[in-house]
Amino acid sequence: MQVSVETTQGLERRVTISIDATQIEQQIEQALKQESRRARIDGFRPGKVPVSVIKKRYGAAIRHDVTGQAMQRSFYEAIMQEKLNPAGAPALQPGDTKDGEFSFSATFEIFPEVEVAGLDAIEVEKKTATVNDKDVDNMIDTLRKQQATWKETKGMIKNEFRVNLDFLGKIDGEEFEGGKAEGFDLAMGAGRMIPGFEDGIMGKKTGEEFTIEVNFPEDYHAENLKGKAATFDIKINKVEKPELAEVNEEFVKLFGVESGELDALKAEIRKNMERELEQTLKAGVKEQVLAGLIEQNEIDVPAALVSQEVEQLRKQAMQRFGENAQNAPELPDELFTEQAQRRVRTGLLLGELIKVNELEADDEKVKEHIASFASAYEDPTEVLDYYAKNEELMNNVRNVVLEEQAIEFVLGKAKVTEKEVAFDEIMNKQGAN
Repeated sequence: MQVSVETTQGLERRVTISIDATQIEQQIEQALKQESRRARIDGFRPGKVPVSVIKKRYGAAIRHDVTGQAMQRSFYEAIMQEKLNPAGAPALQPGDTKDGEFSFSATFEIFPEVEVAGLDAIEVEKKTATVNDKDVDNMIDTLRKQQATWKETKGMIKNEFRVNLDFLGKIDGEEFEGGKAEGFDLAMGAGRMIPGFEDGIMGKKTGEEFTIEVNFPEDYHAENLKGKAATFDIKINKVEKPELAEVNEEFVKLFGVESGELDALKAEIRKNMERELEQTLKAGVKEQVLAGLIEQNEIDVPAALVSQEVEQLRKQAMQRFGENAQNAPELPDELFTEQAQRRVRTGLLLGELIKVNELEADDEKVKEHIASFASAYEDPTEVLDYYAKNEELMNNVRNVVLEEQAIEFVLGKAKVTEKEVAFDEIMNKQGAN
């Protein structure tokens, strides 16, 4: 077998392979004979179909299959011989048979050579925060708002009020499609309307009729409305203000605290907030570490791996449509390409980091990881047992822990500064993202 390797562009390689054509012809003849013993053709006894008949009927297909198998075998022998590491399936192209040699080419991408460097140049701001009594009280208020009832008021419209209104939108004095509604319920502060709309009705009262002027954003989804100045004729039908739920035994039990004691609810809330805070802080550090790794290590990424990642991201996006997925529009590759490239680049860098430094998932950290999210369930021991009996789930957790250890390894080399911030600053920023 003769092999030549050519670099076409970037990570793409074209391997030209020549193999003994006689062997392929012998394999084709053998396949024809095997088929003649298996074939059932009218006019011939089973197992007695002449090879010439099989060749006439199935010869082209058999030659195609045998040649394809020979190319696959030879390709894998060639990449082993040349120490190439394909990043995706090859495109095989049959060539000519000349002087007893059958030649073909295989075009594919290889994994890039990765050498992780510059860890000491990575800068990370490690934020710290704690959950205090005021944070817990604020969460209680949020829960009260979620359980609020609505009471009609004759007072002025304020933030967090609910308003029922009629409106008619116009551009240059002409009505436009989608700009009219009657009996429309609007939650103030929810940000459902274009900028300026809520500001225009703030402070108004039930029964008032007036006109406001607004501008549609330049990036508005409707092409014919982008950046356009508009007026809205508005009539306020009803204004309601929220009445927060009373914090009593009934309220406490709504959140699974059977004792009905406020202190028990607060303890449960604090535990959940601390768990969420820890996860958010870790995610922030991880994001900085990965961004630093990418910045310090520019590497090419195989298009084949990016395409696989794009498809995975597309599937995840389609799942979010739920039952409406079948009617959802086709999502173009461009929506996911940048994220997919970043994921592939990150995976290659972390993989090399883990390999070179011989990192392995720590068993104790694996147990701690499972115990952490199991604590959110009513019966944590049931979750722990379930994972212990499922090797696939355990491997998933090991991979997560191994990645966390790789992040910690980088942090040990990076320039890390700590900054204490308020709980709200961390979580509100997370919500905004």
